[in-house]
Amino acid sequence: METIWKQAEALKKELAARRRDLHAHPETGWTEFRTASMIIKELQRLGYEVHFGAEVVAEGSMMGRPSAAELEACAKRAVSEGADPELVARMAGGKTGVVGILDTERPGKTVAFRFDMDCNDVEEDKTEAHRPVVEGFRSLHEKAMHACGHDGHVTIGLATAKLLKENQGSLQGKIKLIFQPAEEGVRGALAMADAGVVDDVDYFFGGHIGFKCTQADTLVTMTDGFLATTKMDAVFHGVPAHAGAAPEEGKNALLAAAQAAISLSTISRHSQGSSRINVGVLNAGTGRNVVPDIASMKIETRGGNTEINDFMVKEARRMLQAAADLYDVKVEISLAGGAPASVYDKELAEEIAALVQEKCGYANVLTYVDMGGSEDCTYFMDRVQKRGGKAAYLMYGTPIAAGHHNSHFDFDEEALWKAAATLAELAIKYSA
Repeated sequence: METIWKQAEALKKELAARRRDLHAHPETGWTEFRTASMIIKELQRLGYEVHFGAEVVAEGSMMGRPSAAELEACAKRAVSEGADPELVARMAGGKTGVVGILDTERPGKTVAFRFDMDCNDVEEDKTEAHRPVVEGFRSLHEKAMHACGHDGHVTIGLATAKLLKENQGSLQGKIKLIFQPAEEGVRGALAMADAGVVDDVDYFFGGHIGFKCTQADTLVTMTDGFLATTKMDAVFHGVPAHAGAAPEEGKNALLAAAQAAISLSTISRHSQGSSRINVGVLNAGTGRNVVPDIASMKIETRGGNTEINDFMVKEARRMLQAAADLYDVKVEISLAGGAPASVYDKELAEEIAALVQEKCGYANVLTYVDMGGSEDCTYFMDRVQKRGGKAAYLMYGTPIAAGHHNSHFDFDEEALWKAAATLAELAIKYSA
């Protein structure tokens, strides 16, 4: 019988074509209507049980959702670019998550794999030095680009679906393929986790192309060092007044925000691990001769574990309120995104490495890499682990043309079929 590795290798051209189609049609978080529509159609064609929209996305847990007008415009664009209008209508409001289920109806474990779908708010490079330009798959959408490899992740997910269906006789239990919106800004996983999509999962696997593994023909079987994070928006509301004739009648939101930006940076670092805070955006005022009555800030905290991040969030909220009180203005604080830390499982990492070395053809298999950043896949991982399951986050090695989130980003498509073969082998092993 032909090995899964060989079956996957035979899909190389098909996977490259799919990835390039996705790359040319990027969609930002909660607007992945065309991408999700294509995923639903393909999973249904393969014979999977498919759930999507409100079935798998808890509306109350959706963070950082675009305006209704933007969602509607993106839905219309998706239909114009080939999305099924009936499917798009069922994803109204940005509920673009998709779950495909392959139930073998044989006793076994439930194994889940997660693939993120969204792109970045990046204008893709237009020069001849950029391969997507030369080979004709540069983004067709302004200020939107797959600059993080999620086009590859979706491609891997659908290739895995195909391989699993072809090898269904080797599987037991149930396989879940989770296609998640809005990873950028760590906004989307919570809504799917809260919808219960991993509550029955025994083994969960996430992964990423190239992020901390840029060597070709390499697989990392476990990623650690996920920083817990919270993204907050703060809006200060003051009272406008003529800056020359009646400044005493105004309440200055700009000064409150400026004070807050400085005060946030004075929050004590934490003795128990890494702690971070950053004010990334501060906008204020309406005119040169008007006491500013409005100011907005975009803030993020991070922590080496969830408890440290919670400390940073609590202190940040205290500082924001204190600055508002000092200048007698009001402040509204809203959650724009977030993710917990994760628990590293050395034993599982080594177990996966042994399997991959036996079944797959990588030149290099590593058991550990430190993320040093945040990823909302940890919502799924944390939920599975707290219910007694196990979770791992892989890195698919590939050379990259530039760093992630860079307008020149690109990767070697050779990584796609190898990743799909790896996940199929994991499904066979851990569903037993």
